[in-house]
Amino acid sequence: MQTTSARRLAELVGDLAGHRPPRYAALAQRVRALVADGRVPLGTRLPAERDLAAALELSRATVTAAYARLREDGWATARQGAGTFAALPAGPHRGAWVPAPVDDGTIDLAHAAPSAPASVPAAFATALAELPRYLPQHGYHPAGLPDLRARIAERYTARGLQTTPEQVLVTAGALHGVTTALQTLLSRGQRLLVEQPTYPNALDAARGLGVRLLPTALDLDEPESWLGAAETALATVRPTAAYLMPDFSNPTGRLLDTAGRERLARALRRSGTRAVVDETFAELWLDAPPPPPLAAFGAGHVSVGSLSKTFWGGLRIGWVRAEEETIRALTAVALRSTMAGPVVEQLAACALLDQAGPALEEQRRALRERRGVLAHELRTRLPSWRVPEPAGGLVLWCGLPSARSRALVAAAEAHGLRLAPGPLFGTGHALDDRLRLPFTHPPEVLRHAAALLARADADVEHGSRPAHRPPPDPVV
Repeated sequence: MQTTSARRLAELVGDLAGHRPPRYAALAQRVRALVADGRVPLGTRLPAERDLAAALELSRATVTAAYARLREDGWATARQGAGTFAALPAGPHRGAWVPAPVDDGTIDLAHAAPSAPASVPAAFATALAELPRYLPQHGYHPAGLPDLRARIAERYTARGLQTTPEQVLVTAGALHGVTTALQTLLSRGQRLLVEQPTYPNALDAARGLGVRLLPTALDLDEPESWLGAAETALATVRPTAAYLMPDFSNPTGRLLDTAGRERLARALRRSGTRAVVDETFAELWLDAPPPPPLAAFGAGHVSVGSLSKTFWGGLRIGWVRAEEETIRALTAVALRSTMAGPVVEQLAACALLDQAGPALEEQRRALRERRGVLAHELRTRLPSWRVPEPAGGLVLWCGLPSARSRALVAAAEAHGLRLAPGPLFGTGHALDDRLRLPFTHPPEVLRHAAALLARADADVEHGSRPAHRPPPDPVV
């Protein structure tokens, strides 16, 4: 059982003197943020109330009230005689890495979660107008609304991968699709090849299934080296499956070109390994469209997509594209956790895909500007950092001058800036010299965030920390 001491948690929480009363709410918010970004892992036993109160120099009543707030909001659970444990709202004991509520002026640069464009409310208006013709029916569509499956299939065909509606399963977001695919393709103890770094929630889903991870290092300074490492791992270990992101990888932003996809597909075919390909960022190209999907270069692979990043995370609409036999197996697995997806959201997704061209072009225009703003601000304020600009996606994968990512996360929190430590995106303790920064916020927020980040970096550089968090800037 993992535990955290009162002294260590107090260090992570920091000084609460700058917060307005009630103090218990500020403490609960700090602990909630620590759980959300992984610094307090899920399932960790929190220190006893009396011990934490002494470490923070607070009253025990304040800590008791903070723990109660965490339990009420789902960020902690209590077990009689065992203590209080970190958890996620409405989630399993080990759950997804999700954004914490931002209700105090904090800028969240830990999660790449764009706000909804104007096309989303319009799509829901269209969906409500379409809903009456579905109401006389039972409303259950286990593999997804036929109209939505057809539209998704059309988009794959347009991207160079011939697809029929029967080759599509609609899911509750990309993570649901990835988890369903891993459950279908893998058994406990089997090997899953993954890129390092990669998406934290996919790693957590694999661990939850008892899968053994086979990390292959992905270094943006030597992108070709990953292909060589992957070929070697596939040939020697022959893992059952691979979880890959060839389209603007999260967090590195790396795009695998056509030659690389052909080479990777050959290696997968030789080893008998099936790929689960996360294409969440595939349509968020900013410089030029990517090559056809990896599945176009070799049969049997599973493609996963979503509207969460291209439009809005609140939609919870994703999909899996595979051969018909695989889709039937995936649907059977998905039915264990959900009978069917909501009809209104799927109708809204249909409306969004019908108008996707203009909406995506407008989003790409905004993201190009924001990418440039954040990269310029970082290079100006933090010249010792390496700040490559990806050709697509939503994030910058920055190289730090030293292993300071975890320390920087803690220092930034005191300045009202929420970050995700580099090691969160890997399978061990590496990547502390890396920091992922999304450019999803408006330019003025990104400029302010870069200024706060520079202050936090100076604190780490000089071994200091502000006594309390300053009031939030009005622009935020």
